[in-house]
Amino acid sequence: MSLFGEIAGVTVKRLVRHPDDRGFFQEILRDDDGLLRRFGQASLSMSYPGVIKAFHYHERQDDLWFFPVGSGQVVLYDQRVGSVTAGTTQVLYPGEHNPLLIVIPVGVVHGYRVLGRDPLMIVYFTTESYQPGNPDEKRLAWDDPIIGFDWNTQFR
Repeated sequence: MSLFGEIAGVTVKRLVRHPDDRGFFQEILRDDDGLLRRFGQASLSMSYPGVIKAFHYHERQDDLWFFPVGSGQVVLYDQRVGSVTAGTTQVLYPGEHNPLLIVIPVGVVHGYRVLGRDPLMIVYFTTESYQPGNPDEKRLAWDDPIIGFDWNTQFR
């Protein structure tokens, strides 16, 4: 069963920009936000237009995603056994014109697609640092039949 809605444990923080005649200032993550249970690593990635980076999940770490440049479509799927939102799909549209922080808890499958004609940048924070010999990353296909997400743009 795949419902579009909110997934238990996923937290979204709308970011506030403070513009003036020079540009803007915006806080991203504060220690008093209470969003991460601990800090592990901060990373930066860039993807070209049309790219789909999906799907994967973690067994030990939470992710916190922020997209400062470009526009994306984030797809989350709750595969956690016993979760009140098991089987739910959540779709978000973060980017430079919709600044959001997205906390993705352990066990929630996640991926994204680059929207528009410009590259997308993601800054992400994790509660564990990456361990090449024992990576906490379990992969699923972008078109996994259980998730059943249609990545095509819906013309409405």
